[in-house]
Amino acid sequence: MSKTMFAQRRDGRVAAMQYLYAWSINPPTNLSVDLETFFETLEQPRGHYGYAEEVIQGVILNAADIDARIKALAQNWEFGRIARIDLAILRVAIFEMIHRKDIPPVVSINEAIDLSKQFSNADAKRFINGILDRLKDQVGRDARKAE
Repeated sequence: MSKTMFAQRRDGRVAAMQYLYAWSINPPTNLSVDLETFFETLEQPRGHYGYAEEVIQGVILNAADIDARIKALAQNWEFGRIARIDLAILRVAIFEMIHRKDIPPVVSINEAIDLSKQFSNADAKRFINGILDRLKDQVGRDARKAE
């Protein structure tokens, strides 16, 4: 993967996490209009965030399944008590691990931990890593390889 593509994908994860955080607090009545408004506020043109758009749409479409996985994996932790920013980070990573076979699960985990270091509190990385590490063992593929 080229440096440009890597940077675009990282920017996409950040944008997806930011949008999904806002979405979890105040779901829009018109997703396409809301996305258009959101992408207008970002630094780069909308085309730069194509990966973000794919992740956002995928997470929203699969939210019930993703949230059910989080509930099952968040041992001794009530779903409603999970910080919204951590929930957004988890949703992005879980979507990638389940639906993006071209991304090794360990990459999704590492990217989620990096996002938590940048956007959440110091304890979040352990919580996020624990959930995603348990999921990694359930996805049924080599955690270090893309398919």
